[in-house]
Amino acid sequence: MLEGAGINVVREEVTKVDTANKSVFVSGGEEFKYDKLYLATGSSPFIPPIEGKELDGVMTLRGLADAEKIKSYIADRNPRNIIFIGAGFISMEIASLLAENMPDKFNISVVELMDRSLPLMLDKDMADPVGVYLEEKGLNILTNEKVEKLTGQDGKITGIELSSGKKLDADMVFMNVGVRPNIRLASDIGLEMGQFGIKVNKFQETSDPDILAGGDCVEKINFITKKPTPGQLRGPAVMQGRLAGKRLAGYDIEFPGVVDAGGCKMFDMTITATGFTEESAAKEGIETVCAVVDSRSKHGMIPGMKPWKIKLVFDKKTQKLIGGQIVSHAIAPAREIDAVTAFILGGKTIPELTTFTSACNPDISSEPSAEPITVAAEQALQKLK
Repeated sequence: MLEGAGINVVREEVTKVDTANKSVFVSGGEEFKYDKLYLATGSSPFIPPIEGKELDGVMTLRGLADAEKIKSYIADRNPRNIIFIGAGFISMEIASLLAENMPDKFNISVVELMDRSLPLMLDKDMADPVGVYLEEKGLNILTNEKVEKLTGQDGKITGIELSSGKKLDADMVFMNVGVRPNIRLASDIGLEMGQFGIKVNKFQETSDPDILAGGDCVEKINFITKKPTPGQLRGPAVMQGRLAGKRLAGYDIEFPGVVDAGGCKMFDMTITATGFTEESAAKEGIETVCAVVDSRSKHGMIPGMKPWKIKLVFDKKTQKLIGGQIVSHAIAPAREIDAVTAFILGGKTIPELTTFTSACNPDISSEPSAEPITVAAEQALQKLK
């Protein structure tokens, strides 16, 4: 596609950037001149310093090469006991996919340091029912557990040991506990760094006016607090690439910051979240007002109705919406998180959201009188008294 658009695609590693002469050198020995340079070096999985992390059978997942390695390992080694370290959305999606597509083939355990699954997306009151659901689906969820070391024999993974003293057999271990920005090239160039990656302005420009950067390798700004944040999700990376292209084309469109909107699907449950959780807001020193509303995917009288739940988080002082979480047994309602994101970006308040109405139809939404965002705002309004 790119080559068809007249773009020269070079599949080589960049070994050096000479900013004085505006030259890029690649591993094949070629030199490329530039007027403007865009860095999109991404991120790499973070591997904590746990004993045994180098054992055969310890996996991470970040790209296609990782996926192919995982697929080959399962086909060749036929693992029975699979353990996931970290209960973020990557771990939970892979675990549920394996359990769903190859039922009864694996014993799957998920070990999480915090007190719930998806701890960065969901507060405990929203996550607890998810944990129960996953246990019912056959996953073994262990929370409040720290992995002390990985054990092996003949260089191959055989188990893990937890700080509680528990020992689990393992034929394969996934370590998905976060990523780190790939900033070596940017550091070699001498670009200014932030706390979470390459420092850029609102137009994706680095400390070198002729070098732009975006995606996982750069530090973002949180839309709500205006503080630096990693923001290492696909959505911001795509948007920053587009904005950098527009900047080079002469447009002056600023990147607004991130709210870390994301989602995942596990079996027939879909989870979405945006902005702050009640817990993360408290860590920022924000006093909150929250409301949880149970809803349904269709009018209650129509067959095929699926339950879903939404939690909204408001800043008590400003009354602005700053976060939302959805747990749904149907896919469509989970996309209502996009409306929540839009309301956050628009600075909408509790009183304003009590007047929100959605496009209603008995086959695609609950009753107009039970619009969950509006009901949540009504509940929050009463809590302000």
